[in-house]
Amino acid sequence: MQPLVNGFRQLASTVQSERSALYLSRWIFLRVLGVIYLIAFISLWTQIDGLIGHNGILPVADYLEAVSERLGPERCWWVPTFCWFNASDGFIHLQCAAGVALSLLLIAGVAPVLDLLFLWAIYLSLSTVCRDFLSFQWDILLLETGFVAISLAPQQWLPKLSRETVPSVIVLWLCRWLLFRLMFMSGAVKLLSRDPAWWNLTALAVHYETQPLPTWIGWYAHQLPLWIQRTCCALMFITELAAPFLIFCGRRARQIACGAFVLFMLLISLTGNYCFFNLLTVAVCLLLLDDAFLLRLLPSSAAAFVNRRLPPPVASGSQPKEASRPEEVPRPVQGRSQTMNLTPAPPEEGRRPADAPVEFPLWDGSGVGSRKGLRAIGVAALAAIVLALSGLETVARLFRVENLPRPALQLLGLASPLRTVNSYGLFAVMTTTRPEIIVEGSNDGVTWLPYEFKWKPGEVKRRPAFVAPHQPRLDWQMWFAALGDYRREPWFMNFLVRLLQGSPEVLALLQTNPFPDPPPRSVRAVLYAYRFTDVATRRASGEWWRRE
Repeated sequence: MQPLVNGFRQLASTVQSERSALYLSRWIFLRVLGVIYLIAFISLWTQIDGLIGHNGILPVADYLEAVSERLGPERCWWVPTFCWFNASDGFIHLQCAAGVALSLLLIAGVAPVLDLLFLWAIYLSLSTVCRDFLSFQWDILLLETGFVAISLAPQQWLPKLSRETVPSVIVLWLCRWLLFRLMFMSGAVKLLSRDPAWWNLTALAVHYETQPLPTWIGWYAHQLPLWIQRTCCALMFITELAAPFLIFCGRRARQIACGAFVLFMLLISLTGNYCFFNLLTVAVCLLLLDDAFLLRLLPSSAAAFVNRRLPPPVASGSQPKEASRPEEVPRPVQGRSQTMNLTPAPPEEGRRPADAPVEFPLWDGSGVGSRKGLRAIGVAALAAIVLALSGLETVARLFRVENLPRPALQLLGLASPLRTVNSYGLFAVMTTTRPEIIVEGSNDGVTWLPYEFKWKPGEVKRRPAFVAPHQPRLDWQMWFAALGDYRREPWFMNFLVRLLQGSPEVLALLQTNPFPDPPPRSVRAVLYAYRFTDVATRRASGEWWRRE
């Protein structure tokens, strides 16, 4: 019996040690998450009238009226949005403004739990009514990350790092599980699709020119020799399929995984515009690093300054100090072989002395009926539900399980409106061509003038630009419309109608309006095939694209 007790003590001490070594990691993660929310709300706010306003492409009032007639009393669950209270343009702007204000409060560290709760609810509300325009992978990733972060945030009203509550190990590993699913599924879906371009490692030879919004660096990357493209593709698969398993290994392994993921996201952001996706992924990666590692990245004076403001470690996970690059910066003890004989300091108020009986760290030394104990039970129950649902989503996507047990299907169906348990994986099948829709207008049916978009390819001499972390939602949707039958896309037909009406809100989403007054009598969509030019052509003509 004694070996079992000793083993449990060691497990509890290890888990508790990790908890007390992640204050700074959590602090940075939550501030970066606040910045991402701020970017997301401001980016959407600048486009919201043209997308879902009264004179926009997909008016929210019309959508909710149709949903209400179809779903009746169940509409609030299946279409969760605050717009049920008020679908006016002013109320939509109020939600965006509230999102911006709450993001700033989260960055400042004021009432982070409430900030995150309302940020998640508002972004879910807007995502629901924006439909096609807010259905991207980073939108659902932000919702899932924001939802999990609610339970990770410290329970405090005013920002003070030295008094922050201990990070929840359960929620911490839920965040790491999210990162694992994001990275591993991104690689797995490519192989499961059996697309020859991925299997023979030639996908990157066409990816840079066929991705939605490439950058000018993407143009240069496209010119690289095929052997370099194939090598990069192989390294990508190592990053997406092998590195994620390091998340579940030791401290050093997680640092390696974090470095690989961050470098991967940096390279993606240099060659293509993917909104705040890269920054959000890097933010979750921060939870792979402990405080000791982050402090060693700082100059000695800065590290000592930050270290003095970190909360003291909990008793069962107390960290001895050892020499490190910044003096007086503690490192967490790793493993049994590094155990040191220390004289325990008097316990602080509310802290458990080191020689007290070891309790399961979920409870933080509190009774089941206490406030902390009840919160821990709630967090554990919520984590179990999220873990179960995300596991089902992952299994269904990986193994293409179409006939899941009925209870599993019901659970996934009930959770789907909240967009907090998702499957991930971009570019499962590589697009090998780049069709582009050029929208033109005319007053006489003979002379047609093009509408130029702000960011998507159009004029062949216009250099591909950097726009991330802002996302031009209409430009992105035009890429998807060109790949399919755009005539069957309701939003696209509505877009053309708004051009005929001369809607100022929709025209504000475009770079140029060749018909300022009056609007054109006719509009049409012409499909072109776009390709990057080569180095010689660009030097001679200045063209970044050629189209036919």
